Amino acid sequence: MRTRERIVEQARLLFNEQGYGAVSTAALAAHCGIAEGNLWYHFKTKRALLDALGERYAEVIEPRLALAPDGDPLAAYARLLAALMAEFRDFRFLYRDQQSYGEHAGTIRDRAPDWLERTYLQLEAHLAALVGAGLLDWPRERLRDLAINATIVLRYGLEHTRALGAPTGEGSGAVRRLLVQHLTLFEHQLTPDAAQALRRAAVTIGAEALAA
Repeated sequence: MRTRERIVEQARLLFNEQGYGAVSTAALAAHCGIAEGNLWYHFKTKRALLDALGERYAEVIEPRLALAPDGDPLAAYARLLAALMAEFRDFRFLYRDQQSYGEHAGTIRDRAPDWLERTYLQLEAHLAALVGAGLLDWPRERLRDLAINATIVLRYGLEHTRALGAPTGEGSGAVRRLLVQHLTLFEHQLTPDAAQALRRAAVTIGAEALAA
């Protein structure tokens, strides 16, 4: 792995574990086994490093946004939960530490409105598939509202957890709890078997991530 790529990857891991504001460039350089001057050679500012991580995030979000419901809407929603789990786990600091880094990286800032709209549409489509299969009792005209509320819980849940002083780093189980919490928005309107299946999927996905 080239030095620049290694710096980006190690920064992602350290920011996720310790928090963006807690990781100094000196600590990052030491963790990478390079001199701080070498780090500055590749990234003139910490902000430039954040921009590079934003570019990486932009690459990985597209496959998640492409996940669509199919003939088995429960399994499709479980796959979506797994993809969201990976997204929140791998870029935890982006969802949790905005108070520390301020404005989003340029790529994220420019594309976030489109990503949010596509996320609303994606969740709405999956929820509509559950309704169509008779697994969710929800007015179709209110599915957009439910999709938006679910996105808010998922998007800002880690930041809220951090604000409460609860652990949100690697191995804390915060992302797993977040997935379970979003289900509370609508699981009371799922059939009992469907509710149990999705809750079990969220817990299993979280447990597998912790064991990885």
